[in-house]
Amino acid sequence: MFANVLIANRGEIACRIIHTARRLGIKPVALHTPADRGAMFTRLADEAHEIGEGASGYLDGAAIVDLARRVGAECLHPGYGFLSENAEFAESCGLAGVVFVGPPPAAMRAMGLKNSAKALMQKAGVPVVPGYHGDNQTPKFLREKAYEIGYPVLIKAIAGGGGRGMRRVDAHVDFEAALESASREAQSAFGDGRVLIEKYVASPRHIEMQVFADRHGDCVHLFERDCSLQRRHQKVIEECPSPGLPEETRAAMAKAATGAALAAGYEGAGTVEFIADASRGLGPNDFFFLEMNTRLQVEHPVTEAVTGLDLVEWQFRVAAGEPLPLRQEAIACRGAAIEARIYAEDPEHNFLPSPGRILAMSLGGEPERAGVRVDTGVAAGDSVTPYYDPMIAKLIVHAPSRDEALAALSRELDRAIVIGPKTNLRFLRVLMQSPEIAAGAFDTGFIDARLVALGAAPLPPSPRAVLAAARVLMDRRDAARRLPASPYDPWGIADAFELTGARRVGLDVLVDGKPERLHVMEEGDHALEPAGRRGSAPDDRAPTLLETPDGVFAFLGGRQAYVALIDPLERSAGGPEEGDGGVRAPMNGRVAALFVEEGDTVEAGQRLAVVEAMKMEHALNAPFAGVIRDLVSNVGDQVEMGERIMKVEAPAE
Repeated sequence: MFANVLIANRGEIACRIIHTARRLGIKPVALHTPADRGAMFTRLADEAHEIGEGASGYLDGAAIVDLARRVGAECLHPGYGFLSENAEFAESCGLAGVVFVGPPPAAMRAMGLKNSAKALMQKAGVPVVPGYHGDNQTPKFLREKAYEIGYPVLIKAIAGGGGRGMRRVDAHVDFEAALESASREAQSAFGDGRVLIEKYVASPRHIEMQVFADRHGDCVHLFERDCSLQRRHQKVIEECPSPGLPEETRAAMAKAATGAALAAGYEGAGTVEFIADASRGLGPNDFFFLEMNTRLQVEHPVTEAVTGLDLVEWQFRVAAGEPLPLRQEAIACRGAAIEARIYAEDPEHNFLPSPGRILAMSLGGEPERAGVRVDTGVAAGDSVTPYYDPMIAKLIVHAPSRDEALAALSRELDRAIVIGPKTNLRFLRVLMQSPEIAAGAFDTGFIDARLVALGAAPLPPSPRAVLAAARVLMDRRDAARRLPASPYDPWGIADAFELTGARRVGLDVLVDGKPERLHVMEEGDHALEPAGRRGSAPDDRAPTLLETPDGVFAFLGGRQAYVALIDPLERSAGGPEEGDGGVRAPMNGRVAALFVEEGDTVEAGQRLAVVEAMKMEHALNAPFAGVIRDLVSNVGDQVEMGERIMKVEAPAE
């Protein structure tokens, strides 16, 4: 076994690798960019070395290999993402005398690029989705191929995964813009802007097989994972076993997956992904090869839960030249496991990334409950940066049956608390309560077709949460009553009375930055109610409250509200007026593209710019027809949420 390992990754996967390495007696060495200085994985590692000057150091293969030499690393674990599927990087590690914990470069080339992998699958007799997987990347040619295949089609990056560089196109007129966007996103995420074109399967189920191979010619599968619950091709929920999958189909998928790995000369952990056409059933002839991920998957804890195996340990052992720890007949699938990905994002505003400091976090219980696992790379006090994937944690449950696992996951989501960044916790709670999920009646389009019903739309803050936070602010002020009363202290007023008994006065607060008036009934303890309505939301749970110097966070039902008192004597600085023509960044990020120049005339809805954050693109469109003025940003500039990039000036009447 190795004496040490350099972990060329960050966040929760770096923490995950550190835990197994330390258990095996392997010294974990971390590398990090300046943006990750002080992050949890750097604190857990025995050593941590800074690399690069910006946020892109995890993609600097030459600098990473040089660091591996300097620290005397015997092996390097790439985790997932970044350079984990880069064959040139793996080769560089080998030339430097550092064992790459992953498949051989030749196998990575054969299976890592979607076009070559599909060609290999066709030779092996595995059905593939109809499409174009060739080398001609001219936009005109690809547009013609899309027309020949027939819409709708999928444009997909040939490198990488995770839904990045992927666009569904329903009409010929939209193809060029979608191709440009997909290629640019793929180039940014994977350093390779090439794409392939595939026919879009109408009711697809995404089912993948975990495989493991060693250099002695053995290969096993560790059962499937159903990853059909996706949003914008990004996995949200993963589970094993796949609901409703016949045993005959499972066996056929396993045979195809292990056969593909052996044909490619594969070693280590890999995942073969299939699309099953749910409209035709899930029979053994109703699935198609999608791609192979030549690395450890984000969702690998699901497999670990049902098999009781440590996949990272297997990776180390195979990389060290050992045979697979178990043969196929000794690997069993016990019970059911489900994983939910918790992100720092705002589902109520188009899932925009929500970077920031985590003020409080409670996931999985203290200590963790039996059958519940949390994989995370952050804790209270840490920050989710705008430079990388916004995942906060993976919440995994394991139970004897799928019904019990679904119930356990719902309970854990109900108990989960994250205060600071906005999260998708409420969205996940609603999703897991859907009757279609319980019935296993869903496909990859399920979430996108029901976004509003699942809570992905602006919602008013919980009245119960707002009132609880306001009450804390009032109590805080009462505690300071020995000081002269503030002119906006409603119960510091000494010259008013009401013949009817209790005095009812207004209390102005800011709720998530927006003004709201509460009514205060002053008779004994202060009783609160929102102006114009009585009572609160039908939720009898008490909010979790977190005080700050200027206000109070109230967390309830997977959502948070921030409440602060308003001083009516202070003039609010306010935000930009609606209709002022300002085109502003929707989140912290980088200007990825500009389509206009100063003085250009634009139409309402015309695409003006693209802002990229956490490898996700967000288009900015003209609010109305007019002329571009005050264009202050350039491609590559970093912008903050709300920062004005340009202005659309309405034409003079």
